Amino acid sequence: MNPIDGIVQAVLYEGYMLYPYRASSVKNRQRWTFGSVYPRAWADWSGSDASMMQTECVIEGDDETSVTVRPCFLHLIERDVRELNEPAAAWTGADELSSRPVASLEVGGRRFDAWQEAGEQHVEVPALTLDELCIAGLRLPFSLPGSRVVEPLMEADGRVLGALVRTRAAIDGRVECCATRLAERTFRLTVRIVNATPVDEPQRLNRDAASSFALLSCHAVLAVEGAAFVSSIEPPDELAEAVASCMNIGLWPVLVGSAERRDTMLAAPIILYDYPQVAPESAGDLFDATEIDEILTLRILTMTDAEKREMAAGDERSRALLERTENLSASDLQRLHGTLREVRVDTGGWPDVSEESGDQPNAAAPWAELDAKPRLVCVNVDGVALQVGSRVVLHPHARADIFDLALRDQIATIESIERDFEGNVHVAVTIDCDPGRDFGLARMPGHRFFFSPDEIEPLREERSS
Repeated sequence: MNPIDGIVQAVLYEGYMLYPYRASSVKNRQRWTFGSVYPRAWADWSGSDASMMQTECVIEGDDETSVTVRPCFLHLIERDVRELNEPAAAWTGADELSSRPVASLEVGGRRFDAWQEAGEQHVEVPALTLDELCIAGLRLPFSLPGSRVVEPLMEADGRVLGALVRTRAAIDGRVECCATRLAERTFRLTVRIVNATPVDEPQRLNRDAASSFALLSCHAVLAVEGAAFVSSIEPPDELAEAVASCMNIGLWPVLVGSAERRDTMLAAPIILYDYPQVAPESAGDLFDATEIDEILTLRILTMTDAEKREMAAGDERSRALLERTENLSASDLQRLHGTLREVRVDTGGWPDVSEESGDQPNAAAPWAELDAKPRLVCVNVDGVALQVGSRVVLHPHARADIFDLALRDQIATIESIERDFEGNVHVAVTIDCDPGRDFGLARMPGHRFFFSPDEIEPLREERSS
């Protein structure tokens, strides 16, 4: 999978299901949250859902520049579980008539739950030149047929106990594209994705039922030949006004692929930066909306056997995620434990430190100079020389989080006195009444807090000593 496809896949399944990956979880009861485009009748009735998404971006090109648009989204699949009234030796179409719907069924040592899945859909849009898009534009309808697929559930001995029934609703939609010339070699491209599915009596549907007719996690990949897109985040000054005039509704375009060519954009339902990347350390999709791979992986490993069974029963992708996580080796887990990227060393400001085996700059050089600075023995506050072991009263200035309130007027003990790159002094303390204070002494986060000297007051006993 190339880097662009990797990003597209990550966006497509962003929020597909959230930890703890079970249908019983409150977080997964309203499952489809990113980039949902509903039928117009439902959107008008609900008053809170969109029936159209639009992206606009600026292109530097000419009349013959070829533009390709590829909308992508998920198509909801309702998955029902049916249990036969009596086990059958083999599956026939008539067997379904003697079955009943159930919430869950155990077959062949596996559990199968009734829930929802989703299938990927792509709309093929013909390539057009900017000249064609300026003159006539494009209005392309598309239709996705409904379907119903039955999968028998069999024991190891071949007896059929039930079936999975997967149903998709038919969906109609439309892709609209046009371009506007802004200057001799500057164009604004507009792409709109519309859900045109007819829905009678939308008031009879709930949101889950309406989602069967929706384009879920909708986004679009835009590409040009012989031209370049302009960044929507950091446009050059001369094109800043043109970019600011673009109207994006539910989609946000960012550059992907090669920074030298600037020929591809991803219009996503979540806000990304230019040239986003999937972390190479990641073992695969976790679906959970910008969560950290290591944290989610460790959480999955601590789930109970019953929770894991429910996770595996709810969705094939969650089952694959569980199997992959449980098969991670110690080295796989270690790779997830923090990576330093894009270290920039200004050699003019740091001594020229090299590896013993060659002349390559040592990436640890900035830290080496900081470590080489003399350690601070004490810090003067209100005329009192405070040092490691001194006790103080905390008076945080800011109210940025709960700790600024919770730690106000608490008595603490100085654990270290440290200085950053800019020469600012920071006093690390442990809280005297913290039952986990020993973790702070071991420099564990959550039990060790930093304050500037003007946020601490010497305890009365320190003033008199």
